[in-house]
Amino acid sequence: MKSANEWIASARALTPVLDKAAPRIEAAKALPPDVVDALHAAKMFRMMLPRALGGAELELATFFEVVCAIAEGDASTAWSVSQSSGCAMAAAYLEPATAREIFGDARAVLAWGFPSAPCNATPVDGGWKVTGTWGFGSGNRHSTWLGGHCQLVGGGERTMLFPRSKVTIKPDSWNVVGLRGTGSDSYSVTDLFVPAAQAIVARASGRDLPPAVDIEPDEEPERREKGTLYRFSPTSVYQCGFAAVSLGIARATQNAFVALASQKTPSGGSTMLRDNPVVQLRVAQSEARLESARAWVLQILREMWAETAATGKVNFEHRIQLRLAATYAIQEAREVVETAYIDAGATAIFEINPFERRLRDMHAASQQIQSSPMHFQSAGQHYLGLKPNARFI
Repeated sequence: MKSANEWIASARALTPVLDKAAPRIEAAKALPPDVVDALHAAKMFRMMLPRALGGAELELATFFEVVCAIAEGDASTAWSVSQSSGCAMAAAYLEPATAREIFGDARAVLAWGFPSAPCNATPVDGGWKVTGTWGFGSGNRHSTWLGGHCQLVGGGERTMLFPRSKVTIKPDSWNVVGLRGTGSDSYSVTDLFVPAAQAIVARASGRDLPPAVDIEPDEEPERREKGTLYRFSPTSVYQCGFAAVSLGIARATQNAFVALASQKTPSGGSTMLRDNPVVQLRVAQSEARLESARAWVLQILREMWAETAATGKVNFEHRIQLRLAATYAIQEAREVVETAYIDAGATAIFEINPFERRLRDMHAASQQIQSSPMHFQSAGQHYLGLKPNARFI
């Protein structure tokens, strides 16, 4: 079994490969076969799977650092890996035989998106009849299974899992400014039979994650994997994963600007960018933003993991802290990328240089729910003694 440092080293080995492949990834609106092969060879789609299924069951801090490294190479790849890693947490709620059916193949990948229309499941003999449409299916093009969050006729929610071969992909539905390579298509099913064993706890989030600090819920009866990782929900994986994507984009952009500053003398000037006092100040500020945001997320992840391993419970206060730190990291990363783009001048607008693609990817990432300013409001409510909406905490 690989150590944390070995996982991070494996990701860093992929960084230059992904950087070179990034234009192809964007043009294809999907991860090309050679990139998918490299990710499978490094087992990047198995980080959050249980060890019983050949997964790594990684600590969240290690996962965060791995995704950061991947994102330095290509943001769409890192986003797809992060999204599928959160979905892989579903394995903890499946019966062993069903878990092996879905994840037993070494190249198995599960993805799911958000409901974009009423998505309903009607009880039938042996399972459910499912009809629905979901959007933002990041990474679905290299996935083997997809999921759909459904309202149950009669009350309740479940997440339905089904082979990708059973869905209808909406053609040409991913025309976006950035993160194009995620291929986050919309997909739908109509009256699809889903066996009961493939209908899991909604969003693979155990009901023993309290919605407020003063609630002590019962143990989640459907969680079959007892490792520390599975005390967390996919929401925690998405928080640290998408923060890692953003910080990785920003780190690569910052590094590219520093390299440019040692080579470029702006038109009409007589000194290189690196000799400009304003540029010196802004580079230092960007470095402070990047490293402080990264350090804060890592500190919280390590504290959360240690306490959860000791107590078997995820502390609500830590969940608030991670929510706040992840949102803050994404927004700080955007500031770093924008600063580098501006200071690079006209050089930044050419596709041959990395700045314009990373600016677009960063803005696509920061438009997603994980960066929403409403998360600051939720944290503020908590610190002021109010009860925040816990849906994204």
